Amino acid sequence: MEFKNENEFEQNQPNSQEETGNTKNEEFSLNNYSDDSKTEEHVNSVDATFPVGANDSEVVQERMESADSEETAPPTVREQTRSNSQSETKKWKGKGFVSTIAAGVIGSVLTLAVLPHTDYLKNYYQNTDNQVASNTSASVKAVTAKPTMASTNSIADTVEKISKAIVGVVNYQQQQNNNFWGSSDPSQSVQAGSGSGVIFQKNNDIAYIVTNNHVVEGASKLEISLFDGQKTTAEVVGTDALTDLAVLKIDAKYVTATADFGDSSTLRPGDQVYAIGNPLGLDLSRTVTQGIVSATERSISVTTSAGNWDTNVIQTDAAINPGNSGGALINPQGQVIGINSLKISESGVEGLGFAIPSNDLIPIVNQLIKSGKIDRPYLGVGLADLDQVPQMYSQNMPENMKKGVLVMNIDPNSAAAQAGFQPKDVIVSMNGTEIANSAELRKFLYTKVKTGDTIKFEVYRDGKQMTLTAKLGNNKGA
Repeated sequence: MEFKNENEFEQNQPNSQEETGNTKNEEFSLNNYSDDSKTEEHVNSVDATFPVGANDSEVVQERMESADSEETAPPTVREQTRSNSQSETKKWKGKGFVSTIAAGVIGSVLTLAVLPHTDYLKNYYQNTDNQVASNTSASVKAVTAKPTMASTNSIADTVEKISKAIVGVVNYQQQQNNNFWGSSDPSQSVQAGSGSGVIFQKNNDIAYIVTNNHVVEGASKLEISLFDGQKTTAEVVGTDALTDLAVLKIDAKYVTATADFGDSSTLRPGDQVYAIGNPLGLDLSRTVTQGIVSATERSISVTTSAGNWDTNVIQTDAAINPGNSGGALINPQGQVIGINSLKISESGVEGLGFAIPSNDLIPIVNQLIKSGKIDRPYLGVGLADLDQVPQMYSQNMPENMKKGVLVMNIDPNSAAAQAGFQPKDVIVSMNGTEIANSAELRKFLYTKVKTGDTIKFEVYRDGKQMTLTAKLGNNKGA
């Protein structure tokens, strides 16, 4: 729709004062109105909306009669006398009034004739009755609390289901006590610690449990506490100290549910997660804590019985406490996406828990079930970081050498012995990759190469650089 300036409307209308020289208001004739309706301004106004009323009927009637008059009457001259204009207008108003009355009577007759054949009256009175009934009942109906309905998609249902696959693991170790006379009494099993575990597979008569290696390390007996209060003993299938994982097995008759692993690679910071375990022992078994994924692919340096290792972990702020180790970190769908392993516990530190991602532990678990150990390339040396050994061991080294790995001892039947390694050798690179400490050497050895590969080592011996070549063998299952 095209909008025009207000001044244009004023310009198109004749000025009565200029035409007649009289200052009194004049009415426009029918012919003038009809001529104006044909202008471009009125054509452009078709998008406008006007209210329909009795006056509209007059306008329509006026336009119809105007058309009739145009066929019989001579062309209208714009310069008309005041008397002619008033006479013609009065005549037109009389006809318009009669036409309006006639149109109203005809419309009423049509409405009364058609309305009984429609649903309007029935719907009107029905809606009115409903409104009255609604207002009446609303004034007397009491507000009450509705019973809480269990949702099949609620986290409570999910936790209830997977909690049946969470177990407590108690580590018993042999301990000898000296009696009053200084002699040793027979050894007895004492509880050395406890943790959690997850039943992930039921195969015929055997059910498998994954937990942390540090939960079961050094145990002479492992006791499993199930969700229904039953207890049984477990056997170790295999352990891996570097990744801090272990697989146990129990009689399948105790197992009624198993947990599924999820894809940890899909996790993003901010995703909801829930930790389930036994913090501080079995008295608080199957405790559930809520949090989010704080970060993914964190690398945490940990000290294990197999040496230092940079562990890839999921960081979460879900509460993890002693006893939660080996328990499940699950997503809202109830899938295990991590095994809770460690936390940073210092004054002023909160919400720094870590879990081993499911995608990292699944290959380890499968290999432990298959062979009871993790097959990794084996060099056969004892190591120490150069920056942590006394100065006397590195006094023959170049002054600018601050990083490297000191060889402390050598397995006589290993690849290192065959390559000619000697104690006090300092390893500084492997296949051209600089090695700053023992953790980097293990990471390169276990992730970049495989058993049977030949590796070139750059070493310093008595201050002189040399190259040693070793063909890697299998580890001994530790």
